[in-house]
Amino acid sequence: MSLINKKVSDFKVTAYHDGGFKDVSLDSIKGKWSLFFFYPADFTFVCPTELGDLADNYDKFKEVDCEIYSVSEDTHFVHKAWADASETIGKIKYPMLADPTGKLARDFDVLIEDAGQALRCSFVVDPDGIIKAYEVNDLGIGRNSDELLRKVQAAQFVAEHGDQVCPAKWTPGAETLTPSLDLVGKL
Repeated sequence: MSLINKKVSDFKVTAYHDGGFKDVSLDSIKGKWSLFFFYPADFTFVCPTELGDLADNYDKFKEVDCEIYSVSEDTHFVHKAWADASETIGKIKYPMLADPTGKLARDFDVLIEDAGQALRCSFVVDPDGIIKAYEVNDLGIGRNSDELLRKVQAAQFVAEHGDQVCPAKWTPGAETLTPSLDLVGKL
């Protein structure tokens, strides 16, 4: 079953953010675009490359009014310890959500129950808490922040211009399509 247009369930978790701990809930994500970025575990191998890539491009997400929420089944204390121990993780400015009970991962249907870890997944969520795009990768396949940003921008464009759609490789400012009978068989 697809998660597209599924409303994110009510939740409340603790995040490590800006050197401290804070609560993040469904209410606190509403009103802006969100990228939920699930990863298997702190102190691992592919995960810091992805989180570092997002950290390097965080300002680009902020420019389009999108908050990044990285999520693993680790506690907020482990997130802090990882940030203290790793230069790559220490530069992160977005909230690192702790999901030790797996509630968020279960709601997004990405928890590997036997391992107590989430799959490597990304979810674009609109300001109303509705999932608009997602990808799920096997544990060894890392993601690219440029492509994730492009997906956020495409979702935003479609939300704003409901009669237009974004073709493959679309980027802001590029030509879009307006579905019509005239286009059938001509692309």
